[in-house]
Amino acid sequence: MTESKATEQRMPSLSVVIPMFNEIENVGPMVARVHEGLTGYNGDWELLVVDDGSTDGTPKALHKEAEKYGTHVRVVELRRNFGQTAAMQAGIDEARGYLIATLDGDLQNDPADIPRMVAHLLENDLDLLTGWRKNRKDDLVLRKIPSRIANRLIGKITGVRINDYGCSLKIYKASVIKQVRLYGEMHRFIPAWVAAVVPPSRIGEIVVAHNARVAGQSKYGISRTFRVILDLLSVYFFMRYRARPGHFFGSIGLALGSVGGLLLTYLAFVKFILGDDIGNRPLFLIAVVMVIAALQFLTTGVLSELISRTYFESSQRQQYVIYRPTEEKGEEVEAGWKAGQAKASVTTASDDSADHAG
Repeated sequence: MTESKATEQRMPSLSVVIPMFNEIENVGPMVARVHEGLTGYNGDWELLVVDDGSTDGTPKALHKEAEKYGTHVRVVELRRNFGQTAAMQAGIDEARGYLIATLDGDLQNDPADIPRMVAHLLENDLDLLTGWRKNRKDDLVLRKIPSRIANRLIGKITGVRINDYGCSLKIYKASVIKQVRLYGEMHRFIPAWVAAVVPPSRIGEIVVAHNARVAGQSKYGISRTFRVILDLLSVYFFMRYRARPGHFFGSIGLALGSVGGLLLTYLAFVKFILGDDIGNRPLFLIAVVMVIAALQFLTTGVLSELISRTYFESSQRQQYVIYRPTEEKGEEVEAGWKAGQAKASVTTASDDSADHAG
């Protein structure tokens, strides 16, 4: 393929998803910046703005911008404030493009980075490309330091090493991100959730621009650090034990039962061999509690296995994901069949015909 033909090659269809909550001052500039950033995008694209139950007139302003720019600007209104994760999931569900880009509506992410990110994702055959706000324009104590600590902790526990988990500017293949369901405040862990259906080698990172907020108020504070820790426990559990929760609870139960059993064995030796009284020893109470707790964890593991099997069977969800490149590109897949050899049966049929003819 010549260089001119490669340049003229059209890019895949792209859906830009932006959740917004009480950002009326940023509506007009945000929509304008998206159009400016995608002016040279050689492909079909749409803009989905999800209003997360705003109360400051943001929905009205969004509809006004949609009428101004055209039908490719779509407004998705949620009935109330469900949170950024739910708003992002709603936008992903409504997206129609082969690729999906997500970013914040506060203008701190630069939409002009999107075409460059799309080209990088396609060139390196990635399923997810996340932005890295290397020169972040945020407060050092309240935003930067907690974010760095959280990024290192998340990367160490999940095994997906990324410098900036909190950057909302990401590019996904729709066929991959639509296999992942986001709940609670799990938008911070999207790379980890994606790593549950694709290998980490298909997740990339690229430096993007970051601007200081010029209008509106930030919806995050130092308190989110504690929520990240709690959410991280859920991520760790679901990434490793979603299909086998009995192993998680069973391991704890076996550990407690082993220690409790050893303690009771020791106390039995003290009681029956040495003849000492063990009724008033705190160690006896600890051993009994550990054995009871072990039984509870083991039974919880069995019940969780039943719940897990019920979930997969009732929802018809598989424990695996098959990679089909042709289906991702929208191409039809025709199954090939090797024709069976019925030589013997044909011969027999011919012989029978000859007999009847005779």
